[in-house]
Amino acid sequence: MTLFDLLSLVLDNLGRRKARVVLTAVGVIIGTAAVVLLVSLATGLQRNATDQLLGIGDLTRIDVYPSFGGDGGPIVAMSRGPGGAPQPRVILSDDALNTIRQIPGVEAAVPQEYLAAAAWLEIGQLQGGAGIVGIPLEGIQAVNLKAAQGDLILNRNTLIVGAQIANTFQPKNPRPGQGQPEPPELLDKTLKMVLAKYTSEGEEIRKNLQVTVVAVLTPSQSDYTVYMPLDQVTSINEWALGRRINRNKEGYSQFVVKATDASKSIQVTEAIRALGFEAWTNQQAVEGINGFFVVLQIVFGGIGAIALLVAAIGIANTMAMAVLERTREIGLMKAVGATNRDVLTIFLGEAGGIGLVGGLGGVAAGWLAGQVINVIALAFLAGQAAQNGGPPPTVAVYTPAWLPVFAIVFATFIGIVSGLYPALRAATLNPLQALKYE
Repeated sequence: MTLFDLLSLVLDNLGRRKARVVLTAVGVIIGTAAVVLLVSLATGLQRNATDQLLGIGDLTRIDVYPSFGGDGGPIVAMSRGPGGAPQPRVILSDDALNTIRQIPGVEAAVPQEYLAAAAWLEIGQLQGGAGIVGIPLEGIQAVNLKAAQGDLILNRNTLIVGAQIANTFQPKNPRPGQGQPEPPELLDKTLKMVLAKYTSEGEEIRKNLQVTVVAVLTPSQSDYTVYMPLDQVTSINEWALGRRINRNKEGYSQFVVKATDASKSIQVTEAIRALGFEAWTNQQAVEGINGFFVVLQIVFGGIGAIALLVAAIGIANTMAMAVLERTREIGLMKAVGATNRDVLTIFLGEAGGIGLVGGLGGVAAGWLAGQVINVIALAFLAGQAAQNGGPPPTVAVYTPAWLPVFAIVFATFIGIVSGLYPALRAATLNPLQALKYE
């Protein structure tokens, strides 16, 4: 029997029982649609969560901190723990920075230092505050700064400010009932930076600097951060502490490491931790989210598969009835030369055909239902995001390209498996007894 003959027989036999085939296929359609819709919903939630996290930070960035109470590392200083007991502390020294730069997968590694003195900015009659961080010029790329205005070039007495810094400025001497002032334009403006430190007697000592804003950053996790040259922040910290800073003994506040690719961030992070430092990358959160949603996809897919199981019972019942109704026909086929394999193939083809029809219909129904939910859910979630001031979601239900193919193949497979017992029963019928069957 050729493939063309087999397809002709299968289509002809299915066409003779249109109503029964359609009713049986409806069960497969419902099950397949449930699988497609539920897995698409879990995938959409995963993409939405990942997109929200991508807006928080760069996945190639790794933040490295000194380890207090660690088990060791390349450079160890001693501090005093509770009760005065010595406690090891792995510091971020220049030698440690060079060691990290040698790790495979590291594109760049730069130190970052926080200002140790109290500081605020003044322009005209307004003053504002922010966290001031010192980075070297080459650290701009590693920190992944992007300018909305100006040029990202740090020199002495220059600042790069976050997108929200202008909104922190308030009147220095506010009058009763005075409203919120308009945020000042900071780009290319000269500001007064007021630095303050306190003596052991509590006396305040101030120092003023004239600084110029050379760039305003795009909205990001650095919205409330001001960047200065690292060497100048070091000088200010030495003034605030009243002594020289020895990086080989005290280290830096933080390293920022940039991996060559997001897929290598976890590997690089583990290598840095193996040196005794504390390290964190947003890629860890992404992988945790992906792991959770993979489990969610499996659970949702399993729920939909229950409906397919019910449909499989329907296919088995339909094919069993077909064997009873066509017993004499099976006997006649064998009498004219059809083999057991031919009969088995025909009945399996019919069962698989029902699964294929149901799979195609289920994929279409699941995809259409997903689009309807997308429209409704995105409209609702966009309203919620507007109220909370966050970015609107881009997708609620997302159907990956592999899912329709998998659903159709799986539905067809379920059909074939369901029809296996009736097909075997038909193939093993005795031709003489089959021809006598009433």
